[in-house]
Amino acid sequence: MKIYIDTLGCPKNFNDSEMAAGLLEHSGHEIVKFPEDADFIMVNTCGFINDAKTESIERIFELAEYKENGAVLAVSGCLSQRYADELFEEMPEVDIFLGVNDYNKLPEILDGFEAGKREKHRGDYCVEFEESMLRKLEDNPYTATLRISEGCNNLCAYCVIPHIRGKFRSRKQEVIVREAEWLVQQGTKEIILIAQDVTSYGIDLYGDYVLPQLLKKLCRIDGLKWLRLMYCYEDRITDELIQVMAEEEKICNYIDIPLQHCSDAVLKAMNRRSTNSSIRETIGKLRTAMPDINIRTTFIVGFPGETEDDFEELMDFTEEMCFERLGVFTYSMEEGTPAAEMENQIDEEVKAERQDAVMRMQVEISLEHNQTMVGKTLDVLVEEIDPEGAYIGRTQYDAPEIDNSVIFTSDRELVPGDFVKVQINDAFDYDLTGKEVY
Repeated sequence: MKIYIDTLGCPKNFNDSEMAAGLLEHSGHEIVKFPEDADFIMVNTCGFINDAKTESIERIFELAEYKENGAVLAVSGCLSQRYADELFEEMPEVDIFLGVNDYNKLPEILDGFEAGKREKHRGDYCVEFEESMLRKLEDNPYTATLRISEGCNNLCAYCVIPHIRGKFRSRKQEVIVREAEWLVQQGTKEIILIAQDVTSYGIDLYGDYVLPQLLKKLCRIDGLKWLRLMYCYEDRITDELIQVMAEEEKICNYIDIPLQHCSDAVLKAMNRRSTNSSIRETIGKLRTAMPDINIRTTFIVGFPGETEDDFEELMDFTEEMCFERLGVFTYSMEEGTPAAEMENQIDEEVKAERQDAVMRMQVEISLEHNQTMVGKTLDVLVEEIDPEGAYIGRTQYDAPEIDNSVIFTSDRELVPGDFVKVQINDAFDYDLTGKEVY
C-alpha cells in the first residue's frame, strides 16, 4: 500500500510520524511524498491550543478530497486522542481515528481494514516508554530530533498535554545513546533533544534528574557536531546541568526555557514552580557560565486574572532580560483544564493587544542583538539554496523552523548539511547576512 503522512504541530509530532513511517515501511508498505499518489493518507494532528486545532481540522478537510481517488483517510495525533468520540460523529469523511499511542498498531490496523467501515482507536498510554528503533528519516537527515521521554507530570493549569500524552516516562539511557549513534550513522550532524519536559529526564527510572549524565554520553559520539536542548523547565536547570553545557563543546550555547510569565501571582495561578527571583537567578547563572548563550523563551499573555500591573511587570521584565529569542502566545481556554474554570477571563482583544505590545518590543531587542553579530565570523549549518544562488543556514544559536536564519553567499558549491564559516556583514530583525570565509 502507498502511504502519505501529513504532519502538523511540534517536533514531537514529526518524531511520531517518522516512527510510524519506519514501522509501515518495515511492514512492506511504501511511503510516498504526495497525497495524490497514496492509497492511505494519515494526518498527524496537533490539538494543543485553539489555533492548532483549527489548522488541523482545515488540513483534514483538504486531504479528504483525495478520497475521490479511492484513498483511505486516517487522523492521528493529539487532536484525535483528545476528541476521538466527537470527531468520529462530526467527520464522516475520516475512515480511521488513531490516538498518540496507536502507531505501533498501524500495520495491524491497515491489514484488517475493510472498505466502507469506519474505525476508532484510542489506546491508553503505557506505564513504561514503548520502544521502537524503526524510524524513517528524510533524505540527507543532517538534523534530527531525539525523544528522551514522553508525557508530563507538571500539571500546568492551562495545559492539556498530561491528559493527551499521559504521565512522564523516560527512555533508558542506553537506548537513547544507541538511537543517537544510529542517527549519526545515517548522516545526522545535529541532534535536538525533545520531550514535554527534557529537564525531568530520568527521575522515574533512576530516582534522580540525570540529564547531565546523558548529555556527557551523547557528546562522546564521534561524528556528532551539535547537541541542542529544547523544552527545559527553569526550576530543574541545575548547576550541574549548566556546568556540563558550558564544558561540552558539542552542546550548543542555546537553551529553550518556556517561562510563560514573570509575575509571581500569574505563575502561581498557572501552577508553575518558578518564581520571578528563581528565573532571574537561573538566567544569570546561564549567562555567567556561557556569555554567548542564546536563550529562547515563550510567554503567555491574557491568562485569567492577569492584571495590568502583571502585564506591565512582564513588559519591564522583557526589556530588562533581553532574551535573544522570544515568542508570545495569547492564552487559549482549553476545556478540562483548571484555567478554563477560573474567573476573570481576559477579553480576546486585550490578549491580542498585549501580545502585540510584547512582540513589538522584542523586534527591537532582536535587532539590537543581531547588530552585535556584524563583523563576527560564525559557524553556519547550510539548510537551503536560494533560487537566486544564495544560501540559507543557521548558527548554533538557532533551532530549525522557529529561530533566525543566516543568508549568505559563497564562492563554492555547497549542499544542505555542510558546515561553513560565515562573516556577518549586516543584520535585520530576525536574520543575518554574510559571506563564507576560509
